[in-house]
Amino acid sequence: MTFDIQKLADALRAAAKAEIMPRFKRLGEADIRAKSEASDLVTKGDEAAERFLKREVAALLPEAFFVGEESVAADPALLQALPDADLAVVVDPIDGTANFVAGLPLFGVMAAVCRRGEAIAGILYDPLDDDWILAEKGGGAFLRRPNGESTPVRVAEPVPLAQMVGYASTGFLPAGSKARILANLAKPRLFASLRCAAHEYRAFASGHGHFLMYSKLNPWDHLAGTLIAAEAGAHVACFDGSHYDAREHTDGLLLATDRESWEVLMQEVFG
Repeated sequence: MTFDIQKLADALRAAAKAEIMPRFKRLGEADIRAKSEASDLVTKGDEAAERFLKREVAALLPEAFFVGEESVAADPALLQALPDADLAVVVDPIDGTANFVAGLPLFGVMAAVCRRGEAIAGILYDPLDDDWILAEKGGGAFLRRPNGESTPVRVAEPVPLAQMVGYASTGFLPAGSKARILANLAKPRLFASLRCAAHEYRAFASGHGHFLMYSKLNPWDHLAGTLIAAEAGAHVACFDGSHYDAREHTDGLLLATDRESWEVLMQEVFG
Protein backbone atom coordinates (compact mmCIF):
# COMPACT_ATOMS: atom_id res chain seq x y z
CA MET A 1 0.00 0.00 0.00
CA THR A 2 1.33 3.40 -0.97
CA PHE A 3 -0.17 6.78 -0.26
CA ASP A 4 0.89 10.41 -0.29
CA ILE A 5 0.81 11.77 3.25
CA GLN A 6 0.93 15.35 1.98
CA LYS A 7 -2.27 14.84 -0.01
CA LEU A 8 -4.00 13.65 3.16
CA ALA A 9 -2.51 16.60 5.06
CA ASP A 10 -3.85 18.94 2.37
CA ALA A 11 -7.30 17.40 2.83
CA LEU A 12 -7.24 18.29 6.53
CA ARG A 13 -6.29 21.85 5.62
CA ALA A 14 -9.05 22.07 3.02
CA ALA A 15 -11.65 20.80 5.51
CA ALA A 16 -10.57 23.42 8.03
CA LYS A 17 -10.73 26.24 5.50
CA ALA A 18 -14.11 25.18 4.13
CA GLU A 19 -15.98 24.04 7.24
CA ILE A 20 -14.17 24.98 10.46
CA MET A 21 -12.59 28.42 10.26
CA PRO A 22 -15.68 30.13 8.75
CA ARG A 23 -17.56 29.03 11.90
CA PHE A 24 -14.87 30.00 14.44
CA LYS A 25 -16.31 32.64 16.80
CA ARG A 26 -19.49 32.63 14.71
CA LEU A 27 -21.38 29.69 16.23
CA GLY A 28 -24.98 30.16 17.26
CA GLU A 29 -26.81 28.19 19.94
CA ALA A 30 -28.39 25.99 17.27
CA ASP A 31 -24.89 25.05 16.01
CA ILE A 32 -23.83 23.39 19.29
CA ARG A 33 -25.13 20.43 21.24
CA ALA A 34 -23.96 18.14 24.04
CA LYS A 35 -23.36 14.43 23.44
CA SER A 36 -22.56 12.17 26.43
CA GLU A 37 -22.44 15.02 28.98
CA ALA A 38 -22.53 18.81 29.19
CA SER A 39 -18.77 19.14 28.60
CA ASP A 40 -18.79 16.74 25.60
CA LEU A 41 -19.74 19.09 22.78
CA VAL A 42 -20.23 18.72 19.06
CA THR A 43 -20.85 21.52 16.57
CA LYS A 44 -22.04 21.75 13.01
CA GLY A 45 -18.40 22.46 12.21
CA ASP A 46 -17.32 19.05 13.55
CA GLU A 47 -19.99 17.26 11.54
CA ALA A 48 -19.44 19.19 8.31
CA ALA A 49 -15.65 18.81 8.51
CA GLU A 50 -15.98 15.06 9.05
CA ARG A 51 -18.29 14.70 6.04
CA PHE A 52 -15.75 16.69 4.00
CA LEU A 53 -12.89 14.47 5.14
CA LYS A 54 -14.84 11.28 4.50
CA ARG A 55 -15.32 12.35 0.86
CA GLU A 56 -11.63 13.28 0.53
CA VAL A 57 -10.43 9.99 2.02
CA ALA A 58 -12.75 8.05 -0.30
CA ALA A 59 -11.08 9.77 -3.26
CA LEU A 60 -7.50 9.43 -1.98
CA LEU A 61 -7.71 5.95 -0.44
CA PRO A 62 -10.88 4.29 -1.71
CA GLU A 63 -9.93 0.97 -0.10
CA ALA A 64 -9.61 2.52 3.39
CA PHE A 65 -12.09 1.95 6.22
CA PHE A 66 -13.09 5.40 7.51
CA VAL A 67 -13.53 6.06 11.22
CA GLY A 68 -14.39 9.51 12.55
CA GLU A 69 -15.33 10.65 16.02
CA GLU A 70 -18.79 11.76 14.93
CA SER A 71 -19.32 8.65 12.80
CA VAL A 72 -18.63 6.49 15.85
CA ALA A 73 -21.06 8.57 17.91
CA ALA A 74 -23.72 7.58 15.38
CA ASP A 75 -22.53 3.97 14.89
CA PRO A 76 -20.36 2.57 17.73
CA ALA A 77 -19.83 -0.68 15.78
CA LEU A 78 -17.29 1.18 13.62
CA LEU A 79 -14.93 1.29 16.59
CA GLN A 80 -15.09 -2.46 17.11
CA ALA A 81 -14.23 -3.10 13.44
CA LEU A 82 -11.22 -0.75 13.39
CA PRO A 83 -8.52 -3.14 14.74
CA ASP A 84 -9.27 -5.72 12.04
CA ALA A 85 -9.23 -3.33 9.07
CA ASP A 86 -6.38 -3.92 6.63
CA LEU A 87 -6.28 -0.18 6.01
CA ALA A 88 -8.11 2.55 7.91
CA VAL A 89 -8.10 6.31 8.25
CA VAL A 90 -9.11 7.63 11.66
CA VAL A 91 -9.98 11.33 11.99
CA ASP A 92 -10.94 13.83 14.64
CA PRO A 93 -12.46 16.70 12.65
CA ILE A 94 -12.11 19.20 15.50
CA ASP A 95 -10.02 18.15 18.46
CA GLY A 96 -10.61 20.64 21.25
CA THR A 97 -14.26 21.32 20.44
CA ALA A 98 -14.87 22.97 23.82
CA ASN A 99 -12.08 25.45 23.04
CA PHE A 100 -13.51 25.98 19.55
CA VAL A 101 -16.93 26.74 21.05
CA ALA A 102 -15.37 29.14 23.58
CA GLY A 103 -13.49 31.03 20.87
CA LEU A 104 -10.11 29.87 22.16
CA PRO A 105 -7.43 29.31 19.48
CA LEU A 106 -6.52 25.82 20.74
CA PHE A 107 -8.07 23.25 18.44
CA GLY A 108 -6.80 21.08 15.63
CA VAL A 109 -7.63 18.51 12.98
CA MET A 110 -6.13 15.03 13.41
CA ALA A 111 -5.79 12.01 11.17
CA ALA A 112 -4.03 8.65 11.40
CA VAL A 113 -3.56 5.99 8.76
CA CYS A 114 -3.67 2.52 10.32
CA ARG A 115 -2.95 -1.03 9.32
CA ARG A 116 -4.63 -3.68 11.52
CA GLY A 117 -5.02 -1.15 14.34
CA GLU A 118 -1.42 0.08 14.19
CA ALA A 119 -0.78 3.70 13.16
CA ILE A 120 1.58 3.96 10.19
CA ALA A 121 1.11 7.70 9.57
CA GLY A 122 -0.15 10.60 11.64
CA ILE A 123 -1.05 14.24 10.98
CA LEU A 124 -1.81 17.06 13.43
CA TYR A 125 -3.01 20.22 11.64
CA ASP A 126 -3.28 23.64 13.30
CA PRO A 127 -5.87 25.69 11.37
CA LEU A 128 -4.76 28.99 12.90
CA ASP A 129 -1.02 28.71 12.29
CA ASP A 130 -1.75 26.81 9.05
CA ASP A 131 0.87 24.10 9.48
CA TRP A 132 1.14 20.39 10.19
CA ILE A 133 3.21 18.12 12.35
CA LEU A 134 3.29 14.76 10.63
CA ALA A 135 5.09 11.45 10.62
CA GLU A 136 5.26 8.16 8.81
CA LYS A 137 6.38 5.12 10.77
CA GLY A 138 10.16 4.82 10.67
CA GLY A 139 10.61 8.18 8.94
CA GLY A 140 10.83 10.71 11.78
CA ALA A 141 8.46 13.56 12.65
CA PHE A 142 8.36 16.95 10.93
CA LEU A 143 6.80 20.39 11.12
CA ARG A 144 5.66 21.18 7.59
CA ARG A 145 4.37 24.47 6.20
CA PRO A 146 2.23 25.03 3.09
CA ASN A 147 5.23 26.44 1.17
CA GLY A 148 6.90 23.01 1.44
CA GLU A 149 9.34 23.95 4.21
CA SER A 150 9.89 20.93 6.45
CA THR A 151 11.75 20.89 9.78
CA PRO A 152 12.39 17.81 11.97
CA VAL A 153 10.91 17.89 15.47
CA ARG A 154 12.37 16.19 18.52
CA VAL A 155 11.25 15.71 22.12
CA ALA A 156 13.05 17.59 24.90
CA GLU A 157 16.11 16.30 26.68
CA PRO A 158 15.32 14.37 29.90
CA VAL A 159 15.34 16.26 33.22
CA PRO A 160 14.83 15.18 36.86
CA LEU A 161 11.25 14.77 38.05
CA ALA A 162 11.27 18.03 40.02
CA GLN A 163 12.08 19.94 36.82
CA MET A 164 9.57 18.21 34.54
CA VAL A 165 6.80 20.16 32.83
CA GLY A 166 3.99 18.23 31.24
CA TYR A 167 0.37 17.85 30.26
CA ALA A 168 -2.05 15.63 32.15
CA SER A 169 -5.72 15.08 31.38
CA THR A 170 -7.11 14.17 34.79
CA GLY A 171 -10.85 14.54 34.19
CA PHE A 172 -11.44 10.88 33.36
CA LEU A 173 -9.20 9.26 35.98
CA PRO A 174 -10.93 6.56 38.04
CA ALA A 175 -12.36 7.90 41.28
CA GLY A 176 -10.23 5.50 43.31
CA SER A 177 -6.94 6.89 42.01
CA LYS A 178 -7.77 10.47 41.01
CA ALA A 179 -7.02 12.14 44.35
CA ARG A 180 -3.75 10.23 44.75
CA ILE A 181 -2.52 11.10 41.25
CA LEU A 182 -3.52 14.75 41.63
CA ALA A 183 -1.53 14.90 44.86
CA ASN A 184 1.45 13.23 43.18
CA LEU A 185 1.34 15.78 40.38
CA ALA A 186 2.85 18.22 42.88
CA LYS A 187 6.17 16.39 42.34
CA PRO A 188 6.86 17.63 38.78
CA ARG A 189 7.58 21.33 38.30
CA LEU A 190 4.33 22.01 36.47
CA PHE A 191 1.44 20.29 34.72
CA ALA A 192 -1.45 21.64 32.69
CA SER A 193 -4.27 20.59 30.38
CA LEU A 194 -5.01 22.45 27.14
CA ARG A 195 -8.22 20.44 26.60
CA CYS A 196 -6.81 19.67 23.17
CA ALA A 197 -4.71 16.57 22.57
CA ALA A 198 -3.65 17.86 19.13
CA HIS A 199 -1.85 20.86 20.63
CA GLU A 200 -0.50 18.88 23.58
CA TYR A 201 1.03 16.30 21.23
CA ARG A 202 2.38 19.05 18.98
CA ALA A 203 4.02 20.85 21.90
CA PHE A 204 5.48 17.67 23.41
CA ALA A 205 6.83 16.31 20.12
CA SER A 206 8.45 19.70 19.45
CA GLY A 207 10.38 19.66 22.73
CA HIS A 208 8.05 21.81 24.84
CA GLY A 209 7.39 19.53 27.79
CA HIS A 210 8.56 16.26 29.30
CA PHE A 211 5.44 14.11 29.63
CA LEU A 212 1.85 13.57 28.52
CA MET A 213 -0.78 11.57 30.41
CA TYR A 214 -4.25 10.55 29.26
CA SER A 215 -6.84 8.24 30.80
CA LYS A 216 -9.54 8.34 28.10
CA LEU A 217 -8.06 6.57 25.08
CA ASN A 218 -10.31 7.13 22.08
CA PRO A 219 -8.29 6.22 18.97
CA TRP A 220 -9.06 9.46 17.11
CA ASP A 221 -7.46 11.36 20.01
CA HIS A 222 -4.22 9.37 20.23
CA LEU A 223 -3.28 7.28 17.20
CA ALA A 224 -1.73 10.17 15.26
CA GLY A 225 -0.14 11.82 18.29
CA THR A 226 1.46 8.70 19.75
CA LEU A 227 3.06 7.82 16.41
CA ILE A 228 4.36 11.37 15.96
CA ALA A 229 5.72 11.46 19.51
CA ALA A 230 7.44 8.09 19.09
CA GLU A 231 9.00 9.24 15.81
CA ALA A 232 10.19 12.36 17.66
CA GLY A 233 12.00 10.15 20.18
CA ALA A 234 9.47 9.70 22.99
CA HIS A 235 8.83 6.58 25.04
CA VAL A 236 5.14 5.74 24.66
CA ALA A 237 3.26 3.06 26.62
CA CYS A 238 0.05 2.38 28.49
CA PHE A 239 0.22 2.38 32.29
CA ASP A 240 0.73 -1.39 32.30
CA GLY A 241 3.69 -1.05 29.93
CA SER A 242 1.82 -2.37 26.90
CA HIS A 243 1.95 -0.87 23.42
CA TYR A 244 -0.81 1.60 22.50
CA ASP A 245 -2.82 0.92 19.34
CA ALA A 246 -6.43 0.96 18.15
CA ARG A 247 -7.45 -1.99 20.30
CA GLU A 248 -9.48 -1.33 23.41
CA HIS A 249 -7.42 0.03 26.28
CA THR A 250 -8.90 0.66 29.70
CA ASP A 251 -5.66 1.73 31.38
CA GLY A 252 -3.98 5.14 31.18
CA LEU A 253 -1.47 6.27 28.56
CA LEU A 254 1.86 7.91 29.44
CA LEU A 255 4.46 9.47 27.16
CA ALA A 256 7.84 10.71 28.36
CA THR A 257 11.06 11.99 26.86
CA ASP A 258 12.76 8.61 27.42
CA ARG A 259 12.15 5.24 29.06
CA GLU A 260 13.89 6.18 32.32
CA SER A 261 11.71 9.28 32.72
CA TRP A 262 8.62 7.16 31.94
CA GLU A 263 9.55 4.72 34.71
CA VAL A 264 10.16 7.54 37.20
CA LEU A 265 6.80 9.09 36.38
CA MET A 266 5.02 5.77 36.75
CA GLN A 267 6.69 5.05 40.07
CA GLU A 268 6.35 8.50 41.61
CA VAL A 269 3.20 9.97 40.06
CA PHE A 270 0.89 7.72 38.03
CA GLY A 271 1.56 4.13 39.14
